[in-house]
Amino acid sequence: MEEAAATGAHLKRVISAARMLGLTVVSTFVGRDWTRSVEENWPRFLTVWGDLISYAEEQGVRVAVENCPMLFTADEWPGGKNLAGNPAIWRRMFAEIPSANFGLNYDPSHMVWQQMDYIGPIGEFSSRIFRVHLKDVTVDRERLNEVGILAYPNEFHTRSCRGEGMSTGRVFLRALAKAGYDGPVCVEVEEREFEGSLAQRKQALALSSEYLHPLFGFDGG
Repeated sequence: MEEAAATGAHLKRVISAARMLGLTVVSTFVGRDWTRSVEENWPRFLTVWGDLISYAEEQGVRVAVENCPMLFTADEWPGGKNLAGNPAIWRRMFAEIPSANFGLNYDPSHMVWQQMDYIGPIGEFSSRIFRVHLKDVTVDRERLNEVGILAYPNEFHTRSCRGEGMSTGRVFLRALAKAGYDGPVCVEVEEREFEGSLAQRKQALALSSEYLHPLFGFDGG
């Protein structure tokens, strides 16, 4: 409870800072008690997030929650540490906290490794997509066949630079455009091989840029 209270207070400070800086969107996670079910988490979600979104409305800032379930290793098992992991929950969240300031930071990569359709929900939730992450993943099918979908997800998938994984960038970007999305698209680098130095992180961004520029109609120059 103390950790949750501190996190909520910090998020309010971030929202206030965003307003002072002239920024309109803050990204975060919903959070979750990973040892309890969705239903057991729901009353606290409504209390905490009802208050946070009311504060965001007062500040004129929109809050985008990422759809990563935060379920990768044993310490996050079985429920994951983020409630907002799938369309069924988004639908319920936005029905019960219907504020226009409450939306998504949409990352298709998390849907790929969960064996979910990452294109279909874009149309339904178009008005709720405030920010997009361009990250990719690779699912090791042989390993998945060995351990099954109920294994810790890090056992059968790895993060990839955009264009090196399994999601289709051109199809995804076309779906966003069709839905009317004109917000930021943010390259997110999580591959371990690029974490060793600043030069390696820049290399990861360069690789992503080489792949993405043609999709946006740039010549790469």
